[in-house]
Amino acid sequence: MTAYLITNVSVLGAAPTDLLIRDGVVAEAGTGLAAPDAVVVNGTGLVALPGLVDLHTHLREPGREDAETVETGSRAAALGGYTAVCAMANTSPVADTAGVVEQVWRLGREAGLVDVQPIGAVTVGLAGERLAELGAMADSAARVRIFSDDGHCVADPRLMRRALEYVKAFDGIVAQHAEEPRLTEGAQMHEGEVATRLGLTGWPAVAEEAIIARDVLLAEHVGSRLHVCHVSTAGSVGVLRQAKARGVQVTAEVTPHHLLLTDEKAATYDPVYKVNPPLRTAADIAALRTALAEGIIDIVATDHAPHAVEDKECEWAYARPGMLGLETALSIALDVLGPQWDLIAERMSRAPARIAGLAEHGHDPAPGAPANLTLVDPAARRTVEPIELASRSRNTPYARMTLPGRIVATFLRGVATVLDGKAVK
Repeated sequence: MTAYLITNVSVLGAAPTDLLIRDGVVAEAGTGLAAPDAVVVNGTGLVALPGLVDLHTHLREPGREDAETVETGSRAAALGGYTAVCAMANTSPVADTAGVVEQVWRLGREAGLVDVQPIGAVTVGLAGERLAELGAMADSAARVRIFSDDGHCVADPRLMRRALEYVKAFDGIVAQHAEEPRLTEGAQMHEGEVATRLGLTGWPAVAEEAIIARDVLLAEHVGSRLHVCHVSTAGSVGVLRQAKARGVQVTAEVTPHHLLLTDEKAATYDPVYKVNPPLRTAADIAALRTALAEGIIDIVATDHAPHAVEDKECEWAYARPGMLGLETALSIALDVLGPQWDLIAERMSRAPARIAGLAEHGHDPAPGAPANLTLVDPAARRTVEPIELASRSRNTPYARMTLPGRIVATFLRGVATVLDGKAVK
């Protein structure tokens, strides 16, 4: 295995130091290190972070390889500074059996760019009618610990309770797509002034908030772990704040786009801005940013949702919801939070690794730690060009925007997956 000597790099914004990576771990840290056999990486002006971990990625394989594959999504993740991603279950066939989650897990291992941890479906076929093979997926080679019907809400409270009770047996977690479907039928965007002006059916904030309120009560009742996907409203933040104050085992995520983009983007009728949950208001964004800084929202998760051209470049009403996120997430976090490196490491690496139970990830670069890390140039600025993205799809809402920060290198267990901003393989 190739050894790497990263010179004069700042670990989480601290004074410059050298890092020697050997045999999959950070072997040494200090000034003036020498290693004649190591490849030298000049870290001057760079910041070293623990490799990022995404709790919410759509890789589309199996079934929609025209939009993304495990390999192309893994490459996009590595270029975004990630060393682990959790792959959502809404594939075709749905990842609701041990066989499908093992297929995704093995494809990730073959790609070798990031650790791909499958998320299993809560219900068979995401239909919300009966529980999937939760125990079999947990016992499989993929060792699934997170279960979600993302894209669909587990709307039946009795079924949701059963799922929360079931996963307790192996310290699992249910990740809910919080959307009361009877309140969002035909919805096209956030319910508010902009929707009224555009004549589009609104998606009310209460549809999200009502499910979160119900589910934190269920999780509290059965003593189980709940994770709330892509929180998007100020009201949801209030529900989570109260739940955490009571000691409910609930964690939550926010996406980069819900931290930056408002429902005003829909005024162009450009389907790239159609997403579920929809883009909300400036007041919601302010509440989400505060909650993220305070820890009421635990993590940033991309909800990376690649779509084929024909699924996005069409009339708004027929376009599928979703945006790319893996290659731009750290830049958006820098834009929103500024260079608060410890906070960024906590929200984008340590906390998601803890929630997912990924023991090798989320460790700050230090002697003895697994060498899962990324190097960032905070002074760089780049203009997002869709054609240059590694994803197989092009539905980025940040096209031609100039964003701060550039991923220079990413290492997975001491193996360089990105060097000088380019994928190694």
